[in-house]
Amino acid sequence: MNRDFNEFNISILSDFYEYTMAQGYFNENLDNKITYFDIFYRENPDGASYAIFSGLEHLTQILNSMRFNDEDIEYFKSLNTFDDKFLNFLKNFKFECDIWSVPEGSVIFPYEPIMTVRGPAVQAQLIETIALLIINHESLIATKSNRIKRAAKGRAVMEFGARRAQGIDASVYGAKASYIAGIDGTSNVLTGKLFNIPVLGTMAHSWVQMFDTELEAFKAFAKSFPNNCVLLVDTYNTLQSGIPNAIKTFDEILKPMGIRPKGIRLDSGDLAYLSKQARKMLDNAGYEDAQIVVSNSLDEYTIRDLLHQEAKIDSFGIGERLITSKTHPVFGGVYKLVAIEENGKIIPKIKVSENVDKITTPGVKNLYRIYDRKTKKAEADLITLFDEKIDENKPISIFHPIYTWKTTTYEDYILRPMLKQIFKNGELIYKLPDIKEIREYCASEIESLWDEFKRFDNPHIYKVDLSKDLWELKNNLLKETIQISKKQKTE
Repeated sequence: MNRDFNEFNISILSDFYEYTMAQGYFNENLDNKITYFDIFYRENPDGASYAIFSGLEHLTQILNSMRFNDEDIEYFKSLNTFDDKFLNFLKNFKFECDIWSVPEGSVIFPYEPIMTVRGPAVQAQLIETIALLIINHESLIATKSNRIKRAAKGRAVMEFGARRAQGIDASVYGAKASYIAGIDGTSNVLTGKLFNIPVLGTMAHSWVQMFDTELEAFKAFAKSFPNNCVLLVDTYNTLQSGIPNAIKTFDEILKPMGIRPKGIRLDSGDLAYLSKQARKMLDNAGYEDAQIVVSNSLDEYTIRDLLHQEAKIDSFGIGERLITSKTHPVFGGVYKLVAIEENGKIIPKIKVSENVDKITTPGVKNLYRIYDRKTKKAEADLITLFDEKIDENKPISIFHPIYTWKTTTYEDYILRPMLKQIFKNGELIYKLPDIKEIREYCASEIESLWDEFKRFDNPHIYKVDLSKDLWELKNNLLKETIQISKKQKTE
């Protein structure tokens, strides 16, 4: 179907059950019942000890403009599922929820609330899919990108994945998330324009193939782009023709201009071996400052192996394995009801499962990060009930939520609240930082972690614990729910 994408209304993007449930809330007079939903995730990608939160700015933009147009209403009518009262609600929809969230670029950990939505049941339910879609995708790519950047050990890393991304938004916002997490630039021009991110790129093999000879192609490119001359040397034979022709081009075109070449790019073959040979050839020709850029299905593991082999590489171009997070392509964030309000009182709710990992933590909560005052390193996260008060002048003790005899006490610490209010009654009250501020904040978050948490293999597990009051609430509510279930089964 042909469609003008400038008129495409993203507000309708949701799973169908959210609309049928919303209609049901109207039928049962529950549409204005105040609810609380938490977003959290259960497992770090790639066996890591942490992830990076991304997508907040994107989500706020969508929620700010959430409306249902006449075409949407006609579509819902055609489904013969929704009554006029519900359709009129959609027609006059105005987002009125409260939202608290960790800042974009934050380091996050499994099972802690990274976002809480409070609002009328019908509204809070309708934003579930779009919130998860954005946060899951952009947090996944940010997390993968930071792993790749850290593997490069200070070398430049460029995002080259646009053509392999799983859709237009995945390409654009994936590149944005990668920049937040530390990647140095992108080949995606639209992302560069929209978010003021550096755009990078030189040539493809087709440029070389367009000319009668490789040397002719190189010279033509050098004449057109003398100040950014990076030549792709593996179209035919890297060592026998590619690098020798690159050197000849540098000698005959750039040197007379008084311009030093930027370097060469390798996109195939044994990158460790070829980079070493290329370095020798370039150095012997007097181009010690010419950089060697490599690409070709790279990720943090291949980069680590290349550097372990002492490959002579100055920067990396990463495509499909970054933009799709190929080794772990799903970020399992979930959206779960944790409380409702009745007569001004908050009633906690819990989801019980035979799979222990799927039992939720009930109630309205706060999230705190504990830092060592001397080292400024993050030591643990503590989840509390929203109205708990912590005396920061006293030692703070935490315990393992399952193995409760495992305790740790902190005395000289800094306690940082992690959740910030983003929306109040549907109005954006949080000052969104620009992308460079988010990027700098993300870098500081990574720096706050001990190196043991950053290992690719068998990293230390970061402590995320419940306060005693929250632990007791969860434990008691779990017991009550199981007893009620058993009683209903026998009746």
